[in-house]
Amino acid sequence: MILLQSHSRFLLQTLLTRAQNLDKAVTMKNPNLLLLSVSLPNPPPEAMSFDGLPLGAIEAIKTTYGTGFQILDPPRDGFSLTLKLNFSKVRPDEELLTKLASIREVVMGAPLKIIFKHLASRTVAPELDRLVAIMHRPNETFFLVPQADKVTVAFPMRFKDSVDTVLATSFLKEFVEARRAAALNTAPSCSWSPTAPQELEGAPKETLSANAGFVTFVIFPRHVEGKKLDRTVWNLSTFHAYVSYHVKFSEGFMHTRMRRRVESMIQALDQAKPLEKTRSMNNKSFKRLGLNDVNHTNSK
Repeated sequence: MILLQSHSRFLLQTLLTRAQNLDKAVTMKNPNLLLLSVSLPNPPPEAMSFDGLPLGAIEAIKTTYGTGFQILDPPRDGFSLTLKLNFSKVRPDEELLTKLASIREVVMGAPLKIIFKHLASRTVAPELDRLVAIMHRPNETFFLVPQADKVTVAFPMRFKDSVDTVLATSFLKEFVEARRAAALNTAPSCSWSPTAPQELEGAPKETLSANAGFVTFVIFPRHVEGKKLDRTVWNLSTFHAYVSYHVKFSEGFMHTRMRRRVESMIQALDQAKPLEKTRSMNNKSFKRLGLNDVNHTNSK
């Protein structure tokens, strides 16, 4: 299994190149200034949001990046968020740029952090509903049921391609079975069902259409203590992408195996010798009859 990285490799490389060539950027008015704009899909009505951003996103940005960044209000046209960074005031080292390249994790994971921080202290945030919806893909959400001693996380799994749906269903069933291994006793409990679990009672019907079933995790305080918090938030916020990646990888692997199999069969046929028209049996020879020969024999 491959876990996705929290930072964007492309964005990190772009930031590193920009930071390493500050003295060479003679065509810019102020090469020390950097604007980073983030565009997010419009949140569905059931998702928690504030001015188009997930709940707690602004506070999470301020906590992660400190005073070296400025949040522009309003953001640039066509974007949900714009950050302004002045390299003359902040040292652009790789650690800082890696954090900046993880902007998606900071913004999209903000609601999860709020819920899990309360779970770590065994409380429930008073402003939360019984059923919390969080957007993770355009027009798609997953759900959380926060309680003082646990948080239940449910994912409706949807796929456009019928082959992806079959592979994802098989993958998720095996995923649940693997959780039962003794080495994973401390991992969050996991279950899969073809229909919506009872915890999603009251959710909008249009959000419960899932052609690959529903995956449910139960998160306890021990899963979000200390450094485990960031890892749990990232793994849950990218769970659908994690499954999609392995489904596509499996599909590509099977296509490769099938092509190799067909190529080996064609090679074997090319190397085969043609059958002789005459064969001997018990020191007697015979001739293979064709269809015309059979018809002529029957007519006699």
